[in-house]
Amino acid sequence: MNQLLIHGKHFAGPFLIALDLLGTFVFALSGAAAGVKSKLDLFGLMVLAFATGNAGGITRDLLIGAVPPAALQDWNYLGVCILAALITFWWYPHIDTHRKLVLLFDAVGLALFAVTGTQKALAAALNPVMAAVMGMLTGVGGGILRDILVNETPTILYADLYAVAALAAGAVVAAGHLLQVPSSAAMIIGSVLCCGLRVMAIFRGWHLPVAGKLKSSS
Repeated sequence: MNQLLIHGKHFAGPFLIALDLLGTFVFALSGAAAGVKSKLDLFGLMVLAFATGNAGGITRDLLIGAVPPAALQDWNYLGVCILAALITFWWYPHIDTHRKLVLLFDAVGLALFAVTGTQKALAAALNPVMAAVMGMLTGVGGGILRDILVNETPTILYADLYAVAALAAGAVVAAGHLLQVPSSAAMIIGSVLCCGLRVMAIFRGWHLPVAGKLKSSS
């Protein structure tokens, strides 16, 4: 399977599918890592990895009419999730000693899903503004389900520059579409921007204003 099928028409080639699979893999890693912290067994890790890696993409595909969703018709999506779960199961002690590495995996997955989600929405003829929103939803969907399944507050509700970073990546891809910039270039630029914002948020504490703090400082 190397094409995206929407309403009987093929839109996405191997490059977009490869980015989608890479995003699935790194998000699945973060899901499996969360599963280990919650003391799940190997099968539980695989389930959580698949859910984290594919929730956003499945939601996106259903909303834009790309049915059945790519994750359910291409075995590669299941394969990369199983691989991520096995890697995490065997090498988790090394991953756990570098916890920020997991956050970086999450940042990469967020960026890749945001740009591929936006590009697929544009291919389905969505308005560029709503395509960027669809990209954001694609990026945050897997993380929300992961956190809910391990009984944690979803990262999107408290993490600095999470959904905003995904929306910025989607906006770059949508703007590139309007300006007729090659889609691959726009997706690379959007991914770098999203990762950059998340890295600065993780290591420098960048965040949006908080209502209570803003009031107390005035």
